[in-house]
Amino acid sequence: MRLSEIKNNETVIITKVLGHGSFRKRITEMGFVKGKEVRVVKNTPFKGPIEFKILDYNITLRRSEANLIEVVSFNEAKEIIDANYEGVIDKEILKKSANEKGKIINIALVGNPNCGKTTLFNFLSGSKEHVGNYSGVTISAKKASFEKEGYLFNLIDLPGTYSLTAYSPEEIYVRKYIWKETPDLVINVLDSSNLERNLFLTTQLIDMDIKVVCALNMYDELLKNKSIFNYEKMGEMMGIPIIPTVSSKGQGIDELLKKSIEVYEDRDPIVRHVHINYGQEVEKSIRRIRAKIKENKPITDKISSRFLALKLLEKDNETFFNLSRYSNFDQIKAITKEESLRIETLFNEDSETVITDAKYGFISGALKENFKQKLKKEKSKSEKIDGVLTHPLMGMPIFIVLIFVAFYSTFTLGSYPMTWIENLVGTLSGFVSSHMEEGMLHDLITNGVIDGTGSVLVFLPNILILFFFISIMEDSGYMARAAFIMDKIMHFFGLHGRSFIPMVMGFGCNVPAIMATRTLRSPSDRLLTMLIIPFMSCSARLPVYVLFISAFFPNNPGLVLVGIYFTGIFIAFLIAQLFNKTIFKSKETPFVLELPPYRIPTARNVLIHMWDKTWQYLKKIGGVILIGVIIIWALGYFPRETDVTKQIATQIEQLQTETQAQQKTIHQLELKQEAMRLQNSYLGRIGQFIEPAMRPLGFDWKMSVSLLAGLPAKEIVVSTMGVLYQIDDDQEVSLTKKLQQERYTTGPKKGQLIISVPVALAFLIFILVYFPCIGVIAAIRNESGKLFWALFTMFYTTALAWVLSFIALHISRFFF
Repeated sequence: MRLSEIKNNETVIITKVLGHGSFRKRITEMGFVKGKEVRVVKNTPFKGPIEFKILDYNITLRRSEANLIEVVSFNEAKEIIDANYEGVIDKEILKKSANEKGKIINIALVGNPNCGKTTLFNFLSGSKEHVGNYSGVTISAKKASFEKEGYLFNLIDLPGTYSLTAYSPEEIYVRKYIWKETPDLVINVLDSSNLERNLFLTTQLIDMDIKVVCALNMYDELLKNKSIFNYEKMGEMMGIPIIPTVSSKGQGIDELLKKSIEVYEDRDPIVRHVHINYGQEVEKSIRRIRAKIKENKPITDKISSRFLALKLLEKDNETFFNLSRYSNFDQIKAITKEESLRIETLFNEDSETVITDAKYGFISGALKENFKQKLKKEKSKSEKIDGVLTHPLMGMPIFIVLIFVAFYSTFTLGSYPMTWIENLVGTLSGFVSSHMEEGMLHDLITNGVIDGTGSVLVFLPNILILFFFISIMEDSGYMARAAFIMDKIMHFFGLHGRSFIPMVMGFGCNVPAIMATRTLRSPSDRLLTMLIIPFMSCSARLPVYVLFISAFFPNNPGLVLVGIYFTGIFIAFLIAQLFNKTIFKSKETPFVLELPPYRIPTARNVLIHMWDKTWQYLKKIGGVILIGVIIIWALGYFPRETDVTKQIATQIEQLQTETQAQQKTIHQLELKQEAMRLQNSYLGRIGQFIEPAMRPLGFDWKMSVSLLAGLPAKEIVVSTMGVLYQIDDDQEVSLTKKLQQERYTTGPKKGQLIISVPVALAFLIFILVYFPCIGVIAAIRNESGKLFWALFTMFYTTALAWVLSFIALHISRFFF
C-alpha cells in the first residue's frame, strides 16, 4: 500500500521509500524512513497535496511524492502477522508487521546479452527459464521469488540490452521498467571477459542515480586468462559494490545476496552517487537543461534530472515524448537544441557521440587503474574454432550437415520410444474398452480422449530430441555463428542477418520467435520477419510430418523431413524477396551481431530447455488439444442415427438371426454403419462443405476436417485423424496403416486409395504453409500493433498453401 492511498486520520508505519537520488535524500531527512509512524491529517480536494504528521510536526507532500512511500496499515498488519489473529493490533504489533513487510526486496537483473544474467536468475530462483547464448532470448520480464537471510526477494529478469538508449524494444522496455516500477535494487551482471563493453551500461545506471550492485560474472574465465582485476577499488571509484560470481556453478551467489541486503538497508559504505565527468562544455549544457527539467517535480521524483538531460542531448525520442506533456516542454526543447548545436560546433561531432566517447573515456581510465590483462594475447579457443566453423568455404557445408544430423536423429532415434508409447496407448485403450460398457462415455474415453491425445503424445520423443540439438547450438554460441554464416544469403533475399535467429527459433515455436523479432531495430525488418516466420516448421507440425513420412516415405524419412524444413526456409526467402520489393521499401540497417565466446553447454541448462518444451507440449495435450479432441469427437459422434444407418442396423439385426457364416458380412456392415455415421455427422458435414475447395488437391472430407481442426494448434491435426480413422475395433492397426489403406467408398473413385504419395506430399506442403495457429496470429497482432497484419497473415498463408499444394500434387504425379 502507498502513502497516497491512506485516508484522513489513519495511522500507518513506513516500510519502504522508493524514488532515487535527491528526492530520496530529501524525504528521508524529513523523517520518512522505515519504521516511522505517520498519520494522515488532511487530503486536499481535487487530488492535491496531503498533510501528514510525523515526528510531532506537520508536513505536506505532493500526491506523486506520497505515492513513492510504501506503508502498512492496521488491516494489512493483521494479514501479515496471522490471518486468524483475534487480538488488538497496537502500534508495536504494527511496527513489527512493518518490519516484516520491509524485508521484501524487489530486484531487477540488468545486463548485456550473453553475460550470464538468465543463468544467474535460474540459479537464484530455481526457475526453468531457458538460457540462450545469443541476443534476444529473454524478450520480456521473467519473475520469481525466493527467501534468503530472512528476506523475501522478488527477482525480475529483464531483457538483455547493451544500453538504455531508446533504440531497440529491449532498451525501451528495461528503461521503462526501472522508471515506472522503481525496483529497490538493480543487479548489473557483467561479463568478466568483456568488461569495457559491459561497463557502458553500468555508466548509464550511474546516471540514473539508483541503487546498483554489480555481479562480476564468469569470474573463473578472467582468472583462467591470468588477468588481474582490483574489483574492490573499481567499486569504490564507481560507488557501486562489485561481487565476483560464476553463476553456472553457483559461486559467489551467497555473497551477492548478502551485499544486496546491505545496499538495500543502506549499510554499505561504498555506495554513493558518482557523477561521470563529461567535460566542462558538456557539463555546462547538462546544468542548463537540468535547471529547466527540475521545474517538473513529478517526473524528477522518479527519474534523475541529470539522466534526462543527458538523454535529451543524445536526441532520445522517448525522453522528448515523456516530457512533452509538461508546460515548459517547448522551453526544454529549445534549450536542448541550442546546447546540442553548441556542443556539435565545438567538437565537430554529433552530441550523442561526444557523450558516448566520454563514457568510454571514464571506463578506459577506471580499467587502466584497476585491470591488468596478460601481456601476450594468444589466439583464443573461440577464434580457433571459428577458423573452422565459420570458414568461408567450409562454414556453410558444416552448418547444413549439423542441421541434417539434428533432423535425422530426431526421426531415427525417436522412432524407438515412439513405438513404445504407441503400444502403451493401444494397451490402455484396449484395457479401458474391455472394462467399460458400450455407450457414449465409452466412445468418448477410448476413441476421443485416449486415441486423440495418444496420437499426439506419441511424438513427444521427437520433440525432445529436436530441442536437445537446438539447445546445444544455442547454449554453445553456435547459433550466433549460424546467423553470421547466413547473413549473405539473408541479405540477398532482403532480410537482415539478425532475422536468422528468430527464424531458427521458429523451428521450436513460432510464438516466441515472433516475439524475438524485437532484436531487429528497423520496424520494417521486424514486420517482414514476422510475416515469414510461420513458414518455419514449428514443433507442433512435427507430429503431422512424422505421421505422413512414416506412412508414405518410409525409405528416406530423414531426407524427406529435412527437405520439408528447407522447403519452408526457401519459401520464406522467396516471400521475403517479394514483400521487400513490393510492401517494404525501407532504409537498410547495418548488420551488428555479437559472436560470444564458445562455451560448453551445461547438462543442467540443456535439460531445463528440454523439460521446458516438454512441459509446454504436455500442457497443450492436457489443455487445448484435449478440448479440441473432445469437440472434434462430439462433432463426429452426433447425430447418431440417420436414415442410412437405420437401414444398415435393420440389415444387421436380420443377419444376426441367421447362421454364424454371416459374421463376416455383419462385421463389414458394422464398419459401413460407422463410416456412414461419421460421414453424416456434424464433422462430416463440415468436411463435405469445404471438400469442393480441397478436392483439386486430392484431399477428402476427413483430411479437410483435420486441417480445419488444426487452426487452434497444429497437433490437433493428428489427434483429429486419430478420431476420424479409428473406426475399426482392431487396435493392432495403427493410424499410419489406416492412412495407407484408406479408400474411397463411394463415387467414381470407389475402391481407389485416397492418400497416394503425391496427395501425401501435397498435404505436407499444405501443413507447412497454411494458417499458423491462433497463438501465432495473436503474437503478430501484439508485436506489429495492428490487426491488419494478423489478418493478412491468416489469408495470404492459406491462399499460398493451396496454390503450392496444387503445384506439388501435379508435378509429383510425374514421378510417383
